[in-house]
Amino acid sequence: MGNNESMSKLIISGGLPLQGELRASGAKNAVLPILAATLLADAPMTIGNVPHLQDVTTTMELLGQMGVELVVDERMNIQVDPRTIHTFHAPYELVRTMRASILVLGPLLARFGQAEVSLPGGCAIGSRPVNLHIKGLEAMGATIKVENGYIRARAERLKGAHIALDLVTVTGTENLLMAATLARGTTIIENAAREPEVVDLADCLNAMGARISGAGTDTLVIEGIDRLGGANYQVLPDRIETATYLLAGAITGGRVKVKGTRPDTLEAVLLKMEEAGIRVNTGPDWIEVDMAGNRPKAVRIRTAPYPAFPTDMQAQFVALNAVAEGVGMITETVFENRFMHVQELHRMGAQIELEGNTAISIGIPRLTGAPVMATDLRASASLILAALVADGDTVVDRIYHIDRGYDCIEEKLAQLGARIRRTPG
Repeated sequence: MGNNESMSKLIISGGLPLQGELRASGAKNAVLPILAATLLADAPMTIGNVPHLQDVTTTMELLGQMGVELVVDERMNIQVDPRTIHTFHAPYELVRTMRASILVLGPLLARFGQAEVSLPGGCAIGSRPVNLHIKGLEAMGATIKVENGYIRARAERLKGAHIALDLVTVTGTENLLMAATLARGTTIIENAAREPEVVDLADCLNAMGARISGAGTDTLVIEGIDRLGGANYQVLPDRIETATYLLAGAITGGRVKVKGTRPDTLEAVLLKMEEAGIRVNTGPDWIEVDMAGNRPKAVRIRTAPYPAFPTDMQAQFVALNAVAEGVGMITETVFENRFMHVQELHRMGAQIELEGNTAISIGIPRLTGAPVMATDLRASASLILAALVADGDTVVDRIYHIDRGYDCIEEKLAQLGARIRRTPG
């Protein structure tokens, strides 16, 4: 990412109701583990419905440095040939920019018997339990040393184990799930994450020949096999991106339809939208919201692992509550320190108080444009939503955070009638 990239800003002129329809992109949090899973194959793979995101580019760069051959076509299908791999190392400078790089640990260890992956290091939203990945792999017979900031792992061949995770961890579940596919014997993972992206990874692995059952429940059973082949796999649609655009339609009093998405992955979020007075209609692969020019009602939310309300939609609903009728309360239970958008919303006139891990808001009819700064991916989405309902211009700085998780956000919002443009620093 060049200097000019990191300095660009978004300028948004608020006050217009959004109208129209768009297509969901593939899910960032499904494509990253699926790209890591290609390391398990002994034949080429094709992955379709890949979103055009910085994190995807970083993951491809990481695999490329290991010797994997990748070809992207104009429709964002990625062909991956893992047979040319020659290095089993994930360096600090790539892992630093993207914690999901830890996902290569399980596949490398299972397929090649060795891995050296940098510790993720600090991150704006809380310490994540890398030790659970390590403990689980050790239970499967790996020898792991953490030294000089690297996780160095070795194993002759992993063996099946009964693993009960102390905490629900999505990447932990995914790493152990991938490792178990090539282990000798059966692995059982209890207290496994149930997220749709974990199910998507399991579906992809099964398409490669793995024997996994229980995906989508809290107990995964994996019967290890000797080899996994290639597959042609389409990544599931991004539920967080879908919900963010629906909320953009609703917060502005407009009407927005997202096609090519999966309503069944968004039940908790759609329920809260209806509570906020938003009319929601769904079909097999589309969702439409219609606010009919009305003002939303404030809602009470508590984030928790899937199938409960997702932490990745918390910031966006804080923005909704800021302009809703009444008093709203949103409690964050998944990540500490995930309310950095609140002080930026204050600059736009929002009346929000933080008490511990709860944001309490008194809704006001309109916000006011101001210069604000994105601090992490979902915080930046909440600032954009707020800007869409603010009088005057809002300038959102540090928008490289947005490009990590939203594919062409200004084009998509402009398609719905938003006045939005990107400027170099």
